[in-house]
Amino acid sequence: MEAELAEGPVWLAEAGMLYFTDIKGQQLHAYRLATGERQSWALPTWLCWLIPRRDGDGFMAGFRDGIARLWLSPSLRIEYLLRPHAAQPLLRLNDAKADAHGAIWFGSMHNEDYSQRAGSLCRLDPDGSWHQASGDYHICNGPALGLDGRVLYHNDSYLARTYAYRLDPQGRLGARQLWRQFDRPREGGPDGMTVDADGCLWIAQWGAGRVCRYSPVGELLATVHLPVSLPASVCFGGDGLRTLFITTAWETLSPAERMEQPLAGSLFAVQPGVAGLPVHRYG
Repeated sequence: MEAELAEGPVWLAEAGMLYFTDIKGQQLHAYRLATGERQSWALPTWLCWLIPRRDGDGFMAGFRDGIARLWLSPSLRIEYLLRPHAAQPLLRLNDAKADAHGAIWFGSMHNEDYSQRAGSLCRLDPDGSWHQASGDYHICNGPALGLDGRVLYHNDSYLARTYAYRLDPQGRLGARQLWRQFDRPREGGPDGMTVDADGCLWIAQWGAGRVCRYSPVGELLATVHLPVSLPASVCFGGDGLRTLFITTAWETLSPAERMEQPLAGSLFAVQPGVAGLPVHRYG
């Protein structure tokens, strides 16, 4: 199961299943941890993220051109709900998480020219309404919610920056603050991330071949080194949420680099010694 660009891992405890998307491969994958069973679905376009619904009736899905409801049983079914960037066909959605209020925070980016500040951070509320919360992004990645739900972390991978926003009790976004500036040649660019049960942030560092754990104030606490250079995203799952799943990619590797990294695009699992948090759901 080697993905060109594996992103958006989400663990569903009731199913014992990890779901993740191969964006460029236009496939959704599922992996049952207990048995090793795998299942895949071919998709009509790029799937950038998948978030379960509180009512248990399928998922919310962020495709490159809009947000849809998605069902896998009894067969794959997709119903679009909104297309936030219909007037800007060169923009696409990228990465998202639900918060404790049942809203989805999702990002967008220019699909061809990453140097453009065309992306934004948006919120889809449980009632189906949406709005742009913050703009001027190159490549939106993350986000992740702090342990108390009062901080939202979000990345601009192009600038190798992680930002922190304060959230009020109703989940409204405050001002953006720089949380950490990464040294790209040494640390790569911050990509997908998640928060553990201690409130620490795990960040996949694209280009650096590692996933790192940081304290809430940005202190480096632990490093997981990988045999591939492009880790894309992370989530906790498994028994007690004590397994850290890491998705990776090969999309920008040269043929020579792919030969040197035969596991590029694979799904990895490690036991980091800490637990994660249950996934928030939409609705």
